[in-house]
Amino acid sequence: MFEVFTDLASWLVVDIFGLSKTTKLGDALHFFIEDTTKIFFLLLVMIYAIALLRASMNVERVRDYLAGKHKGIGYLLGSSFGAITPFCSCSSIPVFLGFTSAGIPVGITMSFLITSPLINEVAVLLLLSLLGWKFTLLYVVVGMTVGILGGVFLDAIKAERWLQSFAAKALERGQNAPYKVTAKNSDVLSLKERHTFAKEEMLEIFGRVWKWVIIGVGLGSALHGFVPDGWIEEHLGNGQWWSVPSAVLLGIPLYSNATGVIPVMESLIKQGLPIGTTLAFCMSTVAASFPEFILLKQVMQWQLLAVLFVLLLVAFTLIGWIFNFLTPFI
Repeated sequence: MFEVFTDLASWLVVDIFGLSKTTKLGDALHFFIEDTTKIFFLLLVMIYAIALLRASMNVERVRDYLAGKHKGIGYLLGSSFGAITPFCSCSSIPVFLGFTSAGIPVGITMSFLITSPLINEVAVLLLLSLLGWKFTLLYVVVGMTVGILGGVFLDAIKAERWLQSFAAKALERGQNAPYKVTAKNSDVLSLKERHTFAKEEMLEIFGRVWKWVIIGVGLGSALHGFVPDGWIEEHLGNGQWWSVPSAVLLGIPLYSNATGVIPVMESLIKQGLPIGTTLAFCMSTVAASFPEFILLKQVMQWQLLAVLFVLLLVAFTLIGWIFNFLTPFI
């Protein structure tokens, strides 16, 4: 299926630009064109298809549904909702406030907020083509587990005391208000309305993430074309214990979303970086970066930010070690 993008890249690099794929520039440019066109195609097709299925999903209905559930089920549902919704950190914050206003416990809301940037349908599809179904399934399970356990832990330490005052007041009002459903089950969109919704969501999400794809593929192509063969494998490819926490710390100053970071992951793995170390770096870039926490400062006090930050760093380090250990057996 994806051979057409390889052929297109070869045609542009060799026939149009007159470069050889054996040169560093030609190899890097070929990687950039092939991955950019492939990811853009997947973005447009998959976002539209998933949006059609989600066209009747109402955030208020989901919020009210979670508000009436036991915490144990709530953590799982919150993480699941985060996994199937293509939100980045900036768009997750309004949903976070909506959940808080409904009186949903902070831990359940945080299960959603932690999982949402780590997992989305396009990233899963790209991982499937890159690593195979076993690693992809394990990644989804691990990502949701991080969200669920993070939510349980934050509820256990009563993290709601560290919300910004307006968010804490909204949570208190929501918890004291009577439960009600804000969306009727009869609110079903017509096929034309579903198409309009899917098209608008496709264009809105694509407009938000395309630059991160360009940045991610650009960095990935630079690593692929210009980093000497074997350099990464020689320095970090032996799976030393310190390489995983180092990769997590390296990802903190950076920022990308799960879609844009996949090409970087692909290049690092091809260069010989262990899968666990690569995943730890990419998860840190997506969910524990400085820009992410600057946005979260809008709704959280520094104490909660610090706890969440350390929680994520520890979780990503453990994930990296686990994947490095399991790689020979998968």
